[in-house]
Amino acid sequence: MGNCGVKARLLSVLDYKTEKYIVAKNHWVGLLYRLFQLFIIGYLIGWVFISKKGYQETDEAIQSSVITKLKGVSVTNTSQSGLLVWGPEDYVIPAQGEANLFVVTNSLETHNQKLGYCAESPKVPEGRCADDRDCEPGRILMTGHGVTSGRCVRREGKAPGTCEIFAWCPVEQVFKPKRPLLINAENFTIYIKNFIQFPKFQFSKSNVLDTSDESYLKKCRYDEALHPYCPIFRLGEITKRAGHNFQDMATFGGSIGIMIQWDCDLDKGYSNCHPKYHFTRLDVSPSNHTVAVGFNFRHTRYFRDAAGESYRSLFKVYGVRFNIMVHGKAGKFSIVPTVINVGSGLALMGAGAFFCDMVLLYLIKNGTSYRQRKFESSRHSKHQAHEEVDGKETEEQMF
Repeated sequence: MGNCGVKARLLSVLDYKTEKYIVAKNHWVGLLYRLFQLFIIGYLIGWVFISKKGYQETDEAIQSSVITKLKGVSVTNTSQSGLLVWGPEDYVIPAQGEANLFVVTNSLETHNQKLGYCAESPKVPEGRCADDRDCEPGRILMTGHGVTSGRCVRREGKAPGTCEIFAWCPVEQVFKPKRPLLINAENFTIYIKNFIQFPKFQFSKSNVLDTSDESYLKKCRYDEALHPYCPIFRLGEITKRAGHNFQDMATFGGSIGIMIQWDCDLDKGYSNCHPKYHFTRLDVSPSNHTVAVGFNFRHTRYFRDAAGESYRSLFKVYGVRFNIMVHGKAGKFSIVPTVINVGSGLALMGAGAFFCDMVLLYLIKNGTSYRQRKFESSRHSKHQAHEEVDGKETEEQMF
């Protein structure tokens, strides 16, 4: 008997046990269960598979290269510089065609500065003085232009005075421009060439139209409907799409973000992967209440005269900075995410059955009767045990 008992236990491992199902004749709970099933099916088909493409494997590690080139000419005639012709080599900084570039629209110039002694600008608070004691020799004015010599220089009819400094003289005269210098800069064009690659799928593409027509890039302008693969944009059109006027930005400068978005469904083929452009201004807050609006910086040009003395010209330039950012993802059918999402949906179906069971067990009047049929106690009386044995013998005789 001992060996038989051990053998029976070992063989019981191969038994298949099925669940016991009870049909509850409750139409409200049945309706609730069917509605829950419909909700899960709708969620699985509509949201997971159609909207989020849960049947695809995705690659968001986009590799991108951006090359830029600007074209346009402007002519200026000022009392400081005279008649000048501005080309891309003059107003584009840096000139290497990078993804971040600065287009000069305004410029203030301080000519022929030479190292020497001169009075600090009265616009520098730490450079103001009442007498020589306020100008400690050798003190570096961090917000100023040079090093103090120890003398306080008073200008006729003006108080207070300013400290004498050793610096590039004359110091820059601080004043705000009233209008842009390059008034036709909004008609300049920028050529944005973008190459992208999704390494997981070995897929690559460019935002330039595949054509053998060499004149296409010379005459086209970007249009979302007519020319989506023309990468040439007018600067005034870019700021307009960002919700601002170029002439208003040109006086004090600004920053524009150009986002290129690639969302590629590779199941639909190469021709269905298109770039989408979004434009936004980056240097203003939503309320526009800020003192930091605009963008400017200074740079210099050095030269020597016939006697060999060094001079420089200081330029404070205002302009529009363009930041080109590329984002994207690609998706392609894969059996693994498909099976995972289908399995998740089936598991949610089980949650619906569990919820309906809780309703039947605890929220309806006949819950006790349902519990007695769903859950059977393992403790039986001898009389019940004999009845079960007799029942099994009858079943064995029947089969």
